[in-house]
Amino acid sequence: MTRYYTDEHEWLDVDGDIATVGITDYAQGQLGDVVFVEVPPAGTALVKGTEAAVVESVKAASDVYAPVSGTVTEANPALEGEPALVNTAPEAEGWFFKLTLANPAELDGLMDAAAYQAFVATL
Repeated sequence: MTRYYTDEHEWLDVDGDIATVGITDYAQGQLGDVVFVEVPPAGTALVKGTEAAVVESVKAASDVYAPVSGTVTEANPALEGEPALVNTAPEAEGWFFKLTLANPAELDGLMDAAAYQAFVATL
């Protein structure tokens, strides 16, 4: 499994043609206490760079963008009852959705962990 990051602070783990998507620890830290998450239902077609989900915290509501194009295969059911998973396990159990990659070449423009950490250090 390979992990990628975006400059919008999304991460995705890619295993074959399936990607699991969430927000980074940095992003959840900027949001504060998450109180609600709206994720796309299975079957939703997403286009890279477009709004895919919404996360609301005590501070603000933020859009989560599709890091790649594809079709949602699963939304994280745990977030409905426990949105705070985004704070406590943002890069594990707090994932948002899984999708089937429409164009694996879109992964080429994403960062690896070292590049993402260097990017965050400039913020």
